[in-house]
Amino acid sequence: MRQPLPADMFDELCPSSLNPIRFGDKWAALIIRCLEHGPLRFSELRVPLRRVTPKVLTQSLRSLERDGLVKRTVYAETTPHVEYELTPVGRSMLEPMAVACAWAEQHWNELLDARESYDNEATWR
Repeated sequence: MRQPLPADMFDELCPSSLNPIRFGDKWAALIIRCLEHGPLRFSELRVPLRRVTPKVLTQSLRSLERDGLVKRTVYAETTPHVEYELTPVGRSMLEPMAVACAWAEQHWNELLDARESYDNEATWR
């Protein structure tokens, strides 16, 4: 049996939410991180990605599949189900994503300050 992903894997204070470097769409990097340790069902992905609507999660998964980063496998068993897993190309994204996350953690305060400053100025525009 697989170990379930933690529900707080991507809490609101996660550096990934501040990272200005995008890998695919808004949720792609988080999906890739969820699939890092092996294939998962859609419902298993929904636990740490609870802020993503099912429709948007489906769109992101399809986009990742189209780009060759994620493989979708349908199991036509007694209880049919679908699993998603990283392809070798998708797995190759893990290292650059780790570097980007480390950068965001290192510059956390500067990113927060810049956003706060911008948001405060935007109210006066």
